[in-house]
Amino acid sequence: MPITEYSIALKRGQKAYRQDIAEGRQPYLKVLDEILEINPTAGETDLGLVEIPMDRIAGTKTSGRTRAFASNFMPLLESGEFAEKWSNLYRAHKNEGIQEPVIACEYLNEYYIIEGNKRVSVLKYSGAATVPGYVTRIIPAYSDEKQIRIYYEFMEFSRFSSINNLTFSKSGCYRRICELIGKEYGVQWTVDERRSFSTDYYWFHRAFKEKGGEALPITGGDAFLLYLEIYGYADIKQRSQDQIKKALDSLWSELEALPNAGNVNHILQPETEPERSVFEKILSPIIPPAYKLNVGFVYHKTAETSSWTYAHDLGRIYLEEHMGEKLNIHVYDNVETDAECMERLEEAIADGCTVIFTTSSRFLNSSFHTCIRHPKIKILNCSLNSYSGDLRTYYGRIYEAKFLVGMLAGILTRTDSIGYIADFPMFGTPASINAFALGVKMVNPNAKVHLAWSCVKDCDITKQFNEANISHICGRDMIEPRDVTRAYGLYDLEDAKSRNLAASIWNWGKFYQRILQTILNGNWNRTAVTPDFPTINYWWGISSGMIDMIVSQSVPPQTLKLIEVVKKHIVNNEFHIFSGDLYDQDHVLRNDPAHVMSANEIMNMDWLVDNVVGTIPKMDELDEEAKAVVEMQGFEVV
Repeated sequence: MPITEYSIALKRGQKAYRQDIAEGRQPYLKVLDEILEINPTAGETDLGLVEIPMDRIAGTKTSGRTRAFASNFMPLLESGEFAEKWSNLYRAHKNEGIQEPVIACEYLNEYYIIEGNKRVSVLKYSGAATVPGYVTRIIPAYSDEKQIRIYYEFMEFSRFSSINNLTFSKSGCYRRICELIGKEYGVQWTVDERRSFSTDYYWFHRAFKEKGGEALPITGGDAFLLYLEIYGYADIKQRSQDQIKKALDSLWSELEALPNAGNVNHILQPETEPERSVFEKILSPIIPPAYKLNVGFVYHKTAETSSWTYAHDLGRIYLEEHMGEKLNIHVYDNVETDAECMERLEEAIADGCTVIFTTSSRFLNSSFHTCIRHPKIKILNCSLNSYSGDLRTYYGRIYEAKFLVGMLAGILTRTDSIGYIADFPMFGTPASINAFALGVKMVNPNAKVHLAWSCVKDCDITKQFNEANISHICGRDMIEPRDVTRAYGLYDLEDAKSRNLAASIWNWGKFYQRILQTILNGNWNRTAVTPDFPTINYWWGISSGMIDMIVSQSVPPQTLKLIEVVKKHIVNNEFHIFSGDLYDQDHVLRNDPAHVMSANEIMNMDWLVDNVVGTIPKMDELDEEAKAVVEMQGFEVV
């Protein structure tokens, strides 16, 4: 019996060896000493006796018996003393279990055996989950390399949790896992807490592996974190193994998309609808004329209390005027929190909505979670980015209109000092600020743009601008219906009668109409996600009609003519705002003269051009409302 088992193990080793050779990989176990020759270390620490996860054992400490094993720890020696000892160990394991601990080193979350290679081989062959071992941790020298940063986070987490089998492929996940399970980060875990968590993770990881998770380029920890984000920690304690597998089924597309999370397929122009064939035109009357698409809009606050929501509601009104016979539109407004948004989304689905627009980036999380729970419902969130292949996002290249408004401000300024009021330091905002400033600079190289933030605590914008001798201000894009002020867009501080001169505007109705017509025509899935770009973001500009600029009649005709010429070049893709040599406030070159910035580079700007006076605020400077938005869609300011 043991010899037969050795023969099976040998065949597994030979198969792994041949496959590694065919695919150009090292066919033997990794050797830690060889790895450390080219990687600096920062010391060692004794971990004592621990349970070593079998799937984290990568090789041996030295090269002594490396060639006796394939890369999967199965034997490669066909007969002799080695085969006999392996077989005896297998017999002992089946009869009484292997009790003697191995001796190993741990480096970057992988284990390398010093003593006990054959024990590991037998246990791996037998499907054991762990092996006891006396472990010495070899600590890599700290660097800003992603793998090293994550490992240092792991070491900190394991010090207070004593969990050594939870790994992630991204930074920040250990803090997040503590939040999700209700544990304060850094507080020592009790024995019961550690056992409970380890049991929960064990059963999840087992289900994940049985579903084929090892074939995905993610860790079990990555999958576990996503599961908790969607279903919560209490949920997993109540589910059986089969129920966990069923839940994983609905998450699988998201798990597949995780390695490329953040790789977004930006749709920069409305897609041309394919020409219908004669056959399709003949059959089109078969579609019931009474059929209407149920569409939901989830609003932050109301159209009366939020200028942002007012703009989207104008888009809804546009839909009713242009597509009313094809749509049943439902509005769910006055939504403040993510939890409220989840409730209203479920309400919209219960009302029969099959397409739902959540019109604030505050609702990105709730939109994402609901999208996973209801994969047949088309949910679109108004934000720049997301991390899901199912949830689509949309926004506008408002920076194009801001550039034109900046040109006008540069021409009209009397003091060469122009004010700019920004709302939240989130993705896309620096692009708008910089585009405005570049528009100013294009016509007035001496002018400065003084930046203020409406979301900063204890900020006196009026005082700030008075001290800077500001003549014109670029403020919020829209007004609230109940607010009669003309202090929006670009306005002149000294002209009390006609303060508003120009504004960048959002024509959301044109976007909504094009998207819904695409769905009605059956072309929603023509814009397919790909493995490398699992997320779709619609980011249309002036050429789509979704973004535009309005100008007061008081603007001189020749000035308006100049702006219209530049606008035409933007529309025709003949002029690129973020191209040529661009310098930041520290006079660091941020763009090569021959380079045109990509959509990702523009969206992810976290710097300001050299004619902007002011800074991007840090998190502790923001008011509470702004913090909630920035945590979702903001970038880290250092």
